[in-house]
Amino acid sequence: MVDPWQKRWDDRYSAPEYAFGLEPNVYFKEQLEKLEPGKILFAAEGEGRNAVFAANLGWQVSAFDISAEGRKKALKLAEENDVTIEYQVGQLPHLKYSENQFDAIALVYAHFPSEIKSQYHKMLSSYLRSGGIVIFEAFGKNHLAYKTKNPSVGGPGNLESLFSLGELRTDFADYEIIEAEEKVVELQEGLYHNGEGSVIRFVAQKK
Repeated sequence: MVDPWQKRWDDRYSAPEYAFGLEPNVYFKEQLEKLEPGKILFAAEGEGRNAVFAANLGWQVSAFDISAEGRKKALKLAEENDVTIEYQVGQLPHLKYSENQFDAIALVYAHFPSEIKSQYHKMLSSYLRSGGIVIFEAFGKNHLAYKTKNPSVGGPGNLESLFSLGELRTDFADYEIIEAEEKVVELQEGLYHNGEGSVIRFVAQKK
């Protein structure tokens, strides 16, 4: 039986257009450009716009998602950019990453189901070396009002799948926080992130 969560994303990513466009997320781009290239892991990477951007900067890129359709488009985008990314399909606990493997972890609209999101954050944290950086942008708890007003801005429709600064500080407890805020931004990302939304931006360094 096909998992409905997986089917939802396979259906979205099987369309010819790139759901969230070809350009990297603005905040992620700004933060990544401050770092020296190394090894980076992208969680819930979808069609690869951020991973390919990182590869173009010289990062050694790994990525995962539950959608095989997302992976197909990410690899196509990588080929068109003449870069290589390593991309696995599956649930994080079944993927073969190692402790202290990465210099950076990217969580860009990685809205995992509410019952596993903290577990996934802590697992991802174990794959990050001491001194490594987490770059995070996703919709915050205040976002529901914006989505109700303008469904085109996208994002989960249930409060439990949205994020709070408190839970991020808990999930990434042994970190020096560089930046942490929830703010209203104007999104223009492909077909599904358009308009004002309330997002959490969080950058932290593992101690």
